[in-house]
Amino acid sequence: MSNITVIAASESEDINPLLPETYDIVWSLVCVAVIGFFFWKYILPKFQQVLADRSDQIEGGIKRAEEAQTEAKAALEQYRAQLADARTEAAAIREDARTQGQQIINEMKVQAQEESDRIVAAGSSQLAAQRQQIVAELRSDLGRTAVDLAEKVIGESLADDVKRAGTIDRFLSELDTVSADSANGK
Repeated sequence: MSNITVIAASESEDINPLLPETYDIVWSLVCVAVIGFFFWKYILPKFQQVLADRSDQIEGGIKRAEEAQTEAKAALEQYRAQLADARTEAAAIREDARTQGQQIINEMKVQAQEESDRIVAAGSSQLAAQRQQIVAELRSDLGRTAVDLAEKVIGESLADDVKRAGTIDRFLSELDTVSADSANGK
């Protein structure tokens, strides 16, 4: 038993519980190498492929977003240009309407002036015709009154129509001469 004790004592001195046996280390390294090989050969490329796909999707999304933003800016510029054109066109339409309105007003003023002139001319001609009619009536009344007065002053009858007409005409001529002289300021 003493041998066993010595062997056990010698063995217990060489055994370090922190260091495994050499065969354990070798077999552990072989397992890690096999697992590492499978990981490197099959799993790592799949991870890289997934990461590359995600990177492509993100970059493609960014590129699509940039393209969409560029298209939106182009559409905005086109909209602004159309809006500016529409504003210019609206201003031109307003100016045309203002010009047409002014033309209509001017035409209406001309028509109103022509109508006013026509009414004034018609009134003047009607007034002249009425004046001539009144003057003619007044002359005949004045002539009869003058003959009646002359008969009363003279005391004899002026019944002869020829004498009467001559006397009336002479009287009216003298009256016109006196009226014209007073109208001329003499």
